Amino acid sequence: MVKINFVLSVVLMHFSIILSGQSLDSNTYSDGTIDAMVESLVLKMTTEEKIAQITGMRIKDLLVDGKLSVEKCRELIPNGIGHFCQFSTGQALNPEELRDLVRSIQGFLLQETRLQIPAIFHEEAITGFATLGATTFPQQIGIGCSWNPELVKRNTTSTRINMRAAGATFALSPMLDLSRTAHWNRHQESYGEDAYLTSRMGVAFVEGLQGDDLKKGVAATVKHFAGYGTKNNDAKTLYEEYLMPHEACIKIAGAKSVMPSYGVYKSLPISVNPTMLDQMLRREIGFDGMVVSDYGAIPMVYRKYKQAPDLMTAGAMAINAGIDIELSDPISYPLLFDAVKKGLVTEEVIDRAVKRSLIMKYRLGLLEKNPIIGKDGILDFDPPEFRELAYEAACQSIVLLKNDGVLPLKASVKKIALVGPNAATVQGLLGDYTYQAMRAFWKSEQFDPLNPKLVSLKEGLENRLGDSVTIFHERGCDWSAGLEAKIDKESFGDSRLGKLKLLTVEGLEQPNLQNALKISNDSDVIIAAMGENISLNGEGRSRKGIGLPGEQEAFVEKLLGTGKPVVLVLFGGRQQVIDKLEGRCAAIVNAWFPGEEGGNAIADVLVGKVNPSAKLCVTYPNSQKKEEVNYQNGYTDNNKPLYPFGYGLSYTKYAYSDLKMKSKIGIDKDRFEISMTVENIGDRDGAEIVQLYVSPKNTTSTMKHIQLKGFQRVFLKTGEKKRITFHVSPQQLVQYKENKWVVENGTYIFKLGASSVDIRLSDEITLKGGDLILEKGREVFFSESTVF
Repeated sequence: MVKINFVLSVVLMHFSIILSGQSLDSNTYSDGTIDAMVESLVLKMTTEEKIAQITGMRIKDLLVDGKLSVEKCRELIPNGIGHFCQFSTGQALNPEELRDLVRSIQGFLLQETRLQIPAIFHEEAITGFATLGATTFPQQIGIGCSWNPELVKRNTTSTRINMRAAGATFALSPMLDLSRTAHWNRHQESYGEDAYLTSRMGVAFVEGLQGDDLKKGVAATVKHFAGYGTKNNDAKTLYEEYLMPHEACIKIAGAKSVMPSYGVYKSLPISVNPTMLDQMLRREIGFDGMVVSDYGAIPMVYRKYKQAPDLMTAGAMAINAGIDIELSDPISYPLLFDAVKKGLVTEEVIDRAVKRSLIMKYRLGLLEKNPIIGKDGILDFDPPEFRELAYEAACQSIVLLKNDGVLPLKASVKKIALVGPNAATVQGLLGDYTYQAMRAFWKSEQFDPLNPKLVSLKEGLENRLGDSVTIFHERGCDWSAGLEAKIDKESFGDSRLGKLKLLTVEGLEQPNLQNALKISNDSDVIIAAMGENISLNGEGRSRKGIGLPGEQEAFVEKLLGTGKPVVLVLFGGRQQVIDKLEGRCAAIVNAWFPGEEGGNAIADVLVGKVNPSAKLCVTYPNSQKKEEVNYQNGYTDNNKPLYPFGYGLSYTKYAYSDLKMKSKIGIDKDRFEISMTVENIGDRDGAEIVQLYVSPKNTTSTMKHIQLKGFQRVFLKTGEKKRITFHVSPQQLVQYKENKWVVENGTYIFKLGASSVDIRLSDEITLKGGDLILEKGREVFFSESTVF
């Protein structure tokens, strides 16, 4: 617990007075325009005050023996500060303590610094507000499989409420990188391999987090700009695909913060790359917000990439290229005025970054006469309605990959053998950049599984089955021998990686293989909860291969040898290659990292209370080849997946019929309609995700083989049918060719299906007229849909 010392208590007493009506500077903010306000303020600033506004730091530097120190504040932030970085994952504070700490620091800045400018407190928010006790949602790759933007928006709306209550106004989320290989350790943070799906989900994320009024919302940071985790030097792929989610979030959702990646573009680190940060981001996309560095990315230009002779030059290169804020422990931007003296950067460029920092604070309401910092009273970061939302998100994220009829579990099943390392533990529930994973990985600390309450699969099954079924539990094997993952200290990531060691799971009894096999032989069904945990997947964690870790595959082989039906439940942040097991398992469920309600959600899928509806947002590989796979290129005999993009089973069946669309339209037409009927022809209510794809009829076209251009999630009671109409724009068929955005005339095949290969209906449409050049660039990103 952080205790506020006596001197700071005095500051806090004055804080309410400051919030109740005192202006930061009534003369500065009297003329009513943001630019004039900011311009006036910058003119008053000293060199030191300017540097303060374009740097960030950590709260720990202001603490002495766990207590906030006014002396440290006076020493380290006498001129204010731009950001406090990962302010809640760096602490272990309950909601009220966290809020009061934020208020006390803001009170110091408002009371004791000359310009009285509050700081931005930022945090990770990819699975909810990353702080002690807050709702933990499924990891983003699982949410991607829900194909439900409205669900994403509801999730991030709850995140906004929690963050604002603590006094936070800025998030380092969402992650919009397209990931086309499960070997990438940050694969789990993505929405998968497709630009259209990622863009739809990303826009919803930003809209929910920022809300209708940014002065009451939380600024979203779209990252990592652009093409991180892949090769991004091909202009066509970069523009059409890797830039699309960022561009959509900026143009549609109004994202005002961007984080460049640790990667490179045309051999130059993106942190100092004006082509990407100035030309593409600002001139072409039209971004007018603030660019923040990834943690330690600017010094890396000197230390790892060797593209600068010293830290000062690295800082000058970054701010010249367009990075406005250095995070998280700045050592380059404090040297910028020395760089001015050497002619490496101008003071005007520095002022530009300072203004962007201040404009962001204004947009967030921090420069109001009465800035609202946190919410009074007792705070609950995991109220029942948020837990229910986490449960719903987990249910919609779980993909049923195979089912020979064993699921949902029959009433005749009276004895279940629940085995595997993820059966009764919670480490497989948590994605990277959750509060728990952050504390475990970066702090090497055990987390509290009761705050918020994390529901294991064993507990979930016990909750649902009660005394009607006997559950025998035995781990049977570990996740892996000594954890086969390792810290990748040479990777181009956060500089803290070099000081870390992987967390081990403590307090577990040794697995008993023989007992696991005994209870399996004595049971009606075996549920094998396998896969990964926090230490085996995430940023900076390098793992050999993408199969089941350690001896898990051998263990499942022994379970199959019992002759009893095996339900394989996979936890983790990536597709795990199971080609040798797939044909013999009775059912396979991919749960990903399902969050705090994961155990209840999986149990309800297994027993049939929930009809699974999720569809893969990635291609499921059938080998451990280290190569990228993209469904848009088509699957060949040499590259045939275990399960294709868009695939997922249900406990019911759906029929597609009555496709209607025009055969010809003008290429300049606003939109055209594609309609069809979907019917639930099974005996259970359920939700189907109808997917709309397009392919060029011309086999020599430079357009990808097949591309997603729309989707609609629709709930249908048994026997019910609904009519879905997609309103498609010809501009969605745009390509980037010879530095232009071009919609080519000709004939296209539109396809409606249950996956990218399970096409149920298709027809052709011809775009008439000359090729359409989009002089203003891409403006229409999505189809619209109606359901009757």
